[in-house]
Amino acid sequence: MSLTRYEPARPRLQRSELAVPGSQPGLFKKALESEADYVFLDLEDAVAPADKEPARKNVVTALLEHEWRDHGKTVCVRINGIDTHYMYRDVVDVVEQAGHRLDCLLVPKVGVPADVYLVDALLTQIEAARGIPHRIGIEVLIETALGMANVEAIAQASRRLEAMHFGVADLAASLRARTVSIGGLNPDYPGDQWHAALARLVTACRAYGLRAIDGPYGDFRDPQGYVAAARRVAALGYEGKWAIHPSQISLANDVFTPPAAEVERARRILAALDEAAREGRGAAQLDGRMIDAASARMAENIVQTAAAIAARRKPAPTVAATPA
Repeated sequence: MSLTRYEPARPRLQRSELAVPGSQPGLFKKALESEADYVFLDLEDAVAPADKEPARKNVVTALLEHEWRDHGKTVCVRINGIDTHYMYRDVVDVVEQAGHRLDCLLVPKVGVPADVYLVDALLTQIEAARGIPHRIGIEVLIETALGMANVEAIAQASRRLEAMHFGVADLAASLRARTVSIGGLNPDYPGDQWHAALARLVTACRAYGLRAIDGPYGDFRDPQGYVAAARRVAALGYEGKWAIHPSQISLANDVFTPPAAEVERARRILAALDEAAREGRGAAQLDGRMIDAASARMAENIVQTAAAIAARRKPAPTVAATPA
């Protein structure tokens, strides 16, 4: 019996993910200049049916006119679901016209692996036809009972797949769950009613080399609630959280940035274990505590995250390419 090893998705810093309606182009420049690591231009839930086509044109223009990568941003477009008649034009129009300026597509309401395959197949054909020089990533929203039931299979659906997002609002509706807010806790439940689903999703992500991202917190006037929700998922291993309002960006960045003291301790752990290895020992002591290979793996996660945040201030050069 052979075991398949899944390589991690390409590294992206994704502490804060700012959602911007495609129907409000006046917000695009503000998003570009924000401190968000990642911006997704939304063609789905934030856009009314009558505005879908104009929003699609706005998004293409925004991708072509603004230098997202020069501002250290990952730029993504959330397309409409595959159960709508908007979806195929979202993919074709956006990627044919501006795919060379796009990092990834976010696919909502993914229920089965075939949903991802459909988007992957379209991207493969358009990239070849238009000569797009890089592979556009796919990220998916798990926000239905069907998607959660199939989350492990979905995580293996495509080599393009980079991240899975936890969509609490639509999942609550799909489950007919009683909840008082988007992303908040229900006081009738003894704890976090989303813990089991959150843990399952992050486990699927880590098993198959994907990033785990938490979705929205609806009350942007409640920063304490947002921070509490972000800390809960960070404790489980999530790398970031959505910001549906600019005021939530700094909150997310703060929660998902390792404190300086934590980074320094992680570096000391690695140094202590390096010294132990040179002396032929597999474990060591630091500050009165035993540390070993598992300690090193945890420390490496922290150091790598800190390095990615430092690199955020030094964005990579923009890909100089145009479609065929």
